[in-house]
Amino acid sequence: MTLIEQLQQLHQVIAAEAEQITSADDAEAFRLRHLVKKGTIQACVEQMRSVAKEDKPVVGKLLNQVRDLAEQALERARDQFSRSASVEPLDVTLPGRGVSAGAIHPITQTVDRLVEIFTSMGFDVAEGPDVEDDAHNFEHLNFAPDHPARDMQDTFFVDVPGRDDVLLRTHTSSVQVRVMQNMKPPIRCIMPGRVYRNEAVSARSLAEFHQIEGLYIDRGVSMADLKGTIMAFARRFYDAHAEFRFRTSYFPFTEPSCEIDMSCFLCKGNGCRICKHSGWLEICGAGMVHPNVLRACGIDPDEYSGFAFGFGVERVVLMLTGIDDIRLLYENDVRVIGQFTP
Repeated sequence: MTLIEQLQQLHQVIAAEAEQITSADDAEAFRLRHLVKKGTIQACVEQMRSVAKEDKPVVGKLLNQVRDLAEQALERARDQFSRSASVEPLDVTLPGRGVSAGAIHPITQTVDRLVEIFTSMGFDVAEGPDVEDDAHNFEHLNFAPDHPARDMQDTFFVDVPGRDDVLLRTHTSSVQVRVMQNMKPPIRCIMPGRVYRNEAVSARSLAEFHQIEGLYIDRGVSMADLKGTIMAFARRFYDAHAEFRFRTSYFPFTEPSCEIDMSCFLCKGNGCRICKHSGWLEICGAGMVHPNVLRACGIDPDEYSGFAFGFGVERVVLMLTGIDDIRLLYENDVRVIGQFTP
């Protein structure tokens, strides 16, 4: 058999074997038979020495065709089986993956519940800007010009060319001022929102947090109305059988002022970690709106009176959940937030 006949026969064998490669092992066996130094193609190359000079162009062309056929077949096989190996088999009989439900942040849940209770008691919801001026944040609320809260150590001031009275509100009481300036009594509103104070971040305090405040202005409003409102709210929100105590306090914008404690709804007044073993929880600060505040907002204090109250939402969340580090509420850890699915 001449070399030309051998190459023609080898061409047919390689083409047939290429169709039968079904795995990476088959491809490797194909390579070892045909494309190594002791393979079939190299054996034909070594026989080129005995080919007549005039036949070498024809034999060389045929030899190249055989080698190209084998190399292309091997390349296709390797490409096919390398892709198959990198793709995990898909089991189409497996059940579909469920959609995980998101969770509403506990602060948002708490604000929503507070708003729901107060609106059911006849309060409207009022909002105001986070960036305020000194007049709405301090002056109209009866803060003295030298009050410590006006100091940069307690307040974030905003750099505005030509002004030195722009700041981030330190309480939502600034919304109370805007409400009294733009509405005529009777006024009954709550003011939820973010507030900002220049404080060190720790387990118990943040530089940015949430407050909700309330305001009621009308003829004949008394301390009894304030007590009844707070007690009715707390018995719906915390504990239907709670007891209360009112302690005298001081706020520039209310007179008289008080801080309100409620018997601990967790230990029923027996003492626990949340109430610091006192049996009482402080729930808010409150008082009768100072006549100077009413006057500064265009309301006659001889005709109208009112009360105001306020508390921090984060502190409420800590009491309700038992979380002992306020920073956990802002770290976006799904292991924490996911526990509060409504």
